[in-house]
Amino acid sequence: MLEDRKLDVLRAIVEDYVSTQEPVGSKALVERHNLGVSPATIRNDMAALEDEGYIAQPHTSAGRIPTDKGYRLFVDRLSTVKPLSVPERRAIQTFLDGALDLDDIVARTVRLLAQLTRQVAVVQYPSLSRSSVRHVELVPMTTSRLLVVLITTTGRVEQRLVEAPVEVGEHLLGELRAQLNASTVGVRLPDAVARLSGLPERFGAEERPVVAAVLSALLDSLVEQHEDRVVLGGTANLARFGPDFPFSIRPVLEALEEQIVLLRLLGEATDPSGITVRIGAENAHEGLSTTSIVSVGYGTENEVLAKLGVLGPTRMDYPGTMGAVRAVARYVGKIVGEG
Repeated sequence: MLEDRKLDVLRAIVEDYVSTQEPVGSKALVERHNLGVSPATIRNDMAALEDEGYIAQPHTSAGRIPTDKGYRLFVDRLSTVKPLSVPERRAIQTFLDGALDLDDIVARTVRLLAQLTRQVAVVQYPSLSRSSVRHVELVPMTTSRLLVVLITTTGRVEQRLVEAPVEVGEHLLGELRAQLNASTVGVRLPDAVARLSGLPERFGAEERPVVAAVLSALLDSLVEQHEDRVVLGGTANLARFGPDFPFSIRPVLEALEEQIVLLRLLGEATDPSGITVRIGAENAHEGLSTTSIVSVGYGTENEVLAKLGVLGPTRMDYPGTMGAVRAVARYVGKIVGEG
């Protein structure tokens, strides 16, 4: 276990290297940080940190840079996550509150995360299997054409166009709408399917073809799965970090093209209140060994509905990135969790 003074030196090296992208020497530490010890002591501490694998010397006569192990200790010992400013929090709320539906929420969240962190943003759609029905609407387009609209508690809006075999009168439309909502509102989507099984028998024989057509469209919406959908944004931000990928940025881009890889990146984020940070070689995918991923679950206080996060080089502003990811997740969780 490192003593506090060496931790202070490591923290200073990480902060300077992240901000300057230049190896950090003892002279720079003395000039930029009030560490309260002599330059000789700082040099001794740097030598000890290097021996223990927390920092490394990339070139002869150069300063030191943090290793993955050094970043790991820095993150684990963070006493605080950098809070967002009041204008930043207000901007997040305003931006996300303007979303029209779940697709819009996810799209806005990706853009927002990429802008706030200047990294690659990754957002997973909330699982429909954990959603409940908020409302079912039947909208007459013509006398025999209906739009079936399913709205879930996570903000998902599913629409299906139905061609009825006969004309649909206002009375049948109103009764069918009422029966659908009475059977499904507040019910989890997987359970709602069973609730609708006996619906056609509640109507007369001449009405059942219309009921069956509407029911078929609604069931199609209920069973459609979205939990494997992941949206990516801000990939162009990686171009700012060319020197951070000494060999090639191509493996990173190739990894980001695979949905299953993106899902695995977010896979460990299972606690809405806890942030997961995986650094460098901690990422199982070989193409991402030069990157770090900061991720967190979002949803209600008691349940994670999905996950979001950002990916960037290991030379990352961890306190700021973690603060932004956590703040955005909280706002998104309120929107989709409360419905």
